Amino acid sequence: METLYPVCRYFQGLALRTFADYEVQGKENVPPMGPLMVVSNHMSYVDPSVLSTAIPRRLRFLAKDSIFRGFPISHLLRAYGAHPLNRKSADVVAIRWARAQLNKDSALVIFPEGTRNGGSLIVGKPGVAGLIQMTGATILPVGITGTERLGMLLRVVNPTGKITVNIGNPFSLPTIAGRITSDLMQSMTDIIMERISALLPENFRGVYPMKSRRKGSK
Repeated sequence: METLYPVCRYFQGLALRTFADYEVQGKENVPPMGPLMVVSNHMSYVDPSVLSTAIPRRLRFLAKDSIFRGFPISHLLRAYGAHPLNRKSADVVAIRWARAQLNKDSALVIFPEGTRNGGSLIVGKPGVAGLIQMTGATILPVGITGTERLGMLLRVVNPTGKITVNIGNPFSLPTIAGRITSDLMQSMTDIIMERISALLPENFRGVYPMKSRRKGSK
């Protein structure tokens, strides 16, 4: 079933180019190899398919476990590259899977907000920073606009309107020795979220409104 991803990616790209005003900015920023953590805002069920079309690497995904219900949906999601994540508790199995993917130099997509945000950024969950500390993966921030109108999963085949994927510059977090406090973990997560925020129009930034820019700093 490894052929499922490229086949879906082709048809997803075709649908976006046919039905939507689709644009990808910053594709040259994507590292061609090495472990990569793709972090993005999350507004729609369509976002994973939009990312798979925009980013020229084979992507893997952590997705909420509630969508892995029954055959063949669960089987198809896993074949596509998704792994279930229990968002209600520390999911050791999902963390081990994610670490294994990054240790194999894969590109892994995580939505730090943990859920769809309704159109503007909400506070990021610290789990993403913890996973980065475990693996040392390079971080690639992405800002998506236009999918907030596409709430239904079926809109993958008919994605209309203006949809933009803005890919930022890759960066890394400092490696922290010793015990990492919850406040420090949240602070590192906020750094990631601010990188995403910088790739979005002001009305999408929510709780990350780029305060330093308002003060005139670069």
